[in-house]
Amino acid sequence: MMKPLEVVLYAAVGGVSSALVAASIVYPNLWRDIKVIRRAMEPQSRTRQYLSAEPPVTTVDRFLHQVQLQPDKPFLLFEDEVYTYKDMDVMSNKVANFFQGEGYRCGDTVAMLIYNEPAFIWTFLGLAKLGVKMAFLNTNLRTKSLLHCFKVAETKTLIVGQDDDLLDAALEILAELQEEGATIWLQGDKAPLKGFLSLDDRVKRASDETIPFKLWETVTANDPICYIYTSGTTGLPKAAVFSHRKMVQFSMGPVYAGLRREETMYVVLPLYHSNAFGMMGGVIEQGATLALTRKFSARQFWDDCRKYNASVIPYIGELLRYLCLQPKRPNDRQNNVRLAIGNGLRPDVWGEFQDRFGVPEIVETYGASEGNVFFINLTNKKGSIGVASPLLRKLDDRPIFLLKADLETNKPVRDKNGRCAEVKAGEPGLLVAPIDDTSPFDGYKANRQQTDKKILRDVFEDGDVFFDSGDLLKRDKDYNLYFVDRLGDTFRWKGENVATTEVAEVLHEMEGVQEVIVYGVKVPGQDGQVGMAAIVQHPGHQVDLSAMFTHLSSRLPTYARPTFLRLSTNADITPTFKYRKVDLVKEGFDPTVVSDPLYVRDNQGKTFVTLDLEAYRRIVEGRAKL
Repeated sequence: MMKPLEVVLYAAVGGVSSALVAASIVYPNLWRDIKVIRRAMEPQSRTRQYLSAEPPVTTVDRFLHQVQLQPDKPFLLFEDEVYTYKDMDVMSNKVANFFQGEGYRCGDTVAMLIYNEPAFIWTFLGLAKLGVKMAFLNTNLRTKSLLHCFKVAETKTLIVGQDDDLLDAALEILAELQEEGATIWLQGDKAPLKGFLSLDDRVKRASDETIPFKLWETVTANDPICYIYTSGTTGLPKAAVFSHRKMVQFSMGPVYAGLRREETMYVVLPLYHSNAFGMMGGVIEQGATLALTRKFSARQFWDDCRKYNASVIPYIGELLRYLCLQPKRPNDRQNNVRLAIGNGLRPDVWGEFQDRFGVPEIVETYGASEGNVFFINLTNKKGSIGVASPLLRKLDDRPIFLLKADLETNKPVRDKNGRCAEVKAGEPGLLVAPIDDTSPFDGYKANRQQTDKKILRDVFEDGDVFFDSGDLLKRDKDYNLYFVDRLGDTFRWKGENVATTEVAEVLHEMEGVQEVIVYGVKVPGQDGQVGMAAIVQHPGHQVDLSAMFTHLSSRLPTYARPTFLRLSTNADITPTFKYRKVDLVKEGFDPTVVSDPLYVRDNQGKTFVTLDLEAYRRIVEGRAKL
């Protein structure tokens, strides 16, 4: 016979269970939402704790905690080298002590042009210990774009990594850097050329004494830890302000996904991107191990995963597709990878990747270096970037909205009162998120105009302020969110954002070019959009296609060079530029639709060749490499 208390407890449990069953009938996605809430509770709690502390708990603080907790644990695996948490602490102390001796102080800025290697990480940690901000320069950039990124950071110091390609890139702008009064440090054991100073030998001689906390105690959560460059409609990269707040939030991505302390994450993406940089922060947060490679190799990828016993891999969608395109091997499923976390993965590649390589869980995310909104798919729903159900929106103090947008003007549609409206389920809408103290928009360094363009005001009522993501998303009937496309003049190819105006400026330098319109076109079986340029030639001039190939190769990174050309002598294209571009995108590169001469890039012949019907068929059928 049950005692009275037991009766009460059983009745209470039964009542709760009955209520949950009833609620799940009315709201079928209740259990899914509860699962999402449970997985999100701990990282959300940590984030609030770190950012509300005075001073805030930063990634440097978390690193130093791990050094105290597990000094001898491997932190970094690189090629055949192993660096413990203590090793990395010692090297970063040397970097910090050296630069402090050179007069660098909290609030200063240093530009870094370094490939993935141990020196990137200990240089970052060392400078961060001083409160010095860093500008992470894209190692693919050259000449004008590279110099622009250096100048925008408003720094007088450049650190160049130990690679001949990086040295050549710095040499190309050396005269301009010297005009700016820049100090250029060269890593590695190579004897520095004139205009460069050797860094490694000086760092090796520096003290490894612990850096006093007081040197960075004035840093706030909203202060920049670094600048991360993103393509934009200005034609040149913009320096997104990446704050300590954002670094903490990005570092929580792997925590949400389930990275464990005892695991190794294998990172092949460049650390100058927020994706990989945030993943490194997640490894530090969890006290896990980071395996790093200088550059991505699809052929070597799984051998490296086995070598490092990696169980977690970050990705961009193109990366996993490249792996699926590799010839099948008997040991494809012989790996310990249990989790892939990243963004931009197509649903068809999602299934193929899991089936072929046996990776049980994929966590798709959404976020941007400059954005104030982040999504993560914790339900393994193929193609989805997360959930925005009524329950989750109610619990979130920073709800998001999908607005009706004009695809011609790339702006939200406003009614007669100037207000915006949300789209219905299944319709693509412009993602916006409120800007407030807990979810600020930091904008772009030294670019007020571009910062203002990302801010929407008076959206639903007077005085409200929203971040304009520039991205189209849609939600299904179950409130799963999906990325659709990007608005404006930026498209994505090979994992990189391509600014159409930057490409157009380079093409305008060619003799015989009168007007240029650059855009991205869809190609069956390819992620993102392939670059295409419609060129109006000067009357009586013929564009030299071989010279154009050479010019583009010297001025633009591989992913930004147009694959297709459309040549015309019709100058009437210019007055209707904004409207014509929509038509150009629709017509694409189909020779049965386009009346103008079409050409495709021939990398082997180092020129552009005629795009005829047979070449077109080979491309759309996936038989031609782009």
